[in-house]
Amino acid sequence: MYIPKYFKVTNIGEIWGFVQKNSFGTIVTTKQGIPIATHLPLGLSKKGDDYYITGHMAYGNPQWRTFETSENVLVMFQGPHAYISSSWYGHEEVPTWNYQAVHVYGKASILEKNEVIEELTIMLKKYEENRKNPVLWDKLSPQLLESEMKGIVGFKIKVGEIQAAYKLSQNRNETDYMNIIDKLQNEGDPNSKQMAELMEERLKNHI
Repeated sequence: MYIPKYFKVTNIGEIWGFVQKNSFGTIVTTKQGIPIATHLPLGLSKKGDDYYITGHMAYGNPQWRTFETSENVLVMFQGPHAYISSSWYGHEEVPTWNYQAVHVYGKASILEKNEVIEELTIMLKKYEENRKNPVLWDKLSPQLLESEMKGIVGFKIKVGEIQAAYKLSQNRNETDYMNIIDKLQNEGDPNSKQMAELMEERLKNHI
């Protein structure tokens, strides 16, 4: 991923926090030179000094069969994004787009059954724990779980290279920066509002 110096993020804690918050990612591999992509909810775990991206996909999805032959798997995570009009600057300029993105490269392997159960248990807890009637692993019938397990393939990706870009108008002067936040807040678009909030948070953290 091309990342200008203004927008490069290297703080590993910050990056993993972003991944946990924006965990619906895209996995990319190739089959006979043709890219294949799958969009999935993904987990993050640490074992010893190594980090792993974990998840599962349908058995009928041919992508998991490419894991063995792919030297590297690319996983992409994306946060809020928004169009930035050049009319919001105090000088002539071209428009652009603000965004957050993390790319993770690593080697994928298939999980054993007990590892898949662990991955699914953690994922259900993450998304169900705070709901009124949480659907957790131990509340589902063994018959249903056994049937569903036959239809999925679990995997883990040992994290190698990490690339992270937060393009949040860091290269703009203070006046333009504040004006961009104000304009985004009034766009009436959820993504624009989220971007404005991110930019405000960044400002607070860098004072």
